[in-house]
Amino acid sequence: MQKETIQKIGIISPGAMGISVAATMQRSGFEVYWASAGRSADSVARAEAHNLIDAETVANLCATCEVIVSVCPPHTAVSVAEKVLTTGFSGVYLDANAIAPQKAVHMAERMAAAGVIFVDGGIIGGPAWEPQRTWLYLSGEQAELVASFFAKGPLETAVIGDQIGQASALKMCFAAYTKGSTALLSMILAGAEALGVRANLEEQWSRGGSDFAEQTQQRVCRVTAKAWRFEGEMHEIAATFAGVGLPAGFHEAAAEVYQRLGHFKDADETPELGEVLGSLLGE
Repeated sequence: MQKETIQKIGIISPGAMGISVAATMQRSGFEVYWASAGRSADSVARAEAHNLIDAETVANLCATCEVIVSVCPPHTAVSVAEKVLTTGFSGVYLDANAIAPQKAVHMAERMAAAGVIFVDGGIIGGPAWEPQRTWLYLSGEQAELVASFFAKGPLETAVIGDQIGQASALKMCFAAYTKGSTALLSMILAGAEALGVRANLEEQWSRGGSDFAEQTQQRVCRVTAKAWRFEGEMHEIAATFAGVGLPAGFHEAAAEVYQRLGHFKDADETPELGEVLGSLLGE
């Protein structure tokens, strides 16, 4: 498939990250569609605000568009791909989700058997509204073609190889530290609280004028808004490491930390630290 023949791209789904991905594709000259069936009022509002074209259903989306881009929570990545396959779609499919590389390879095999061109993607950074802040890493034989869908930015792209799984592996290794360490710090603060030494720990962290204690408190409180999503990502990271013979337990524990914080998803405001630690300790 040539870039010149592609005009219509469908996105599943335009959440906080996905809508910025859609905006970059629009800026790069493509018509971007989505499917409103079953989506929340917030999703509808985002799509309308950015002039996405509503195909109403995933079946219509796949019948209309030459390309489908999946940006969804990791625990739904496979079901989304399977739903696209049931429509008979035979174009280009970009999975830009935080999934284990082994899962990406399996997904690619299923897609190839159905005549779909599969490209593996991994997004590092927050919603892409500023240049040089968020990167979409791509791998697969048609990765260069997919990179052209984002040519005008602000989402940056980098093709890192022609093997499916490379982009997902990079995403997993990066998030293993950034999000895994936040889960670790959350557990440390909760443990210190339960043991009655949190003030002493933070005093030690603050020696020499360091702001580490303050930054850690802020980091632990802010992560609550996305904990529901990070839980699944930790499971994917654990599977990634297990697949190459490394221990999976650290990130399985991180998944449990985020599971305990998942109820903060719809909070109107960032919770206070005491509330966060109470949730971790089951209070």
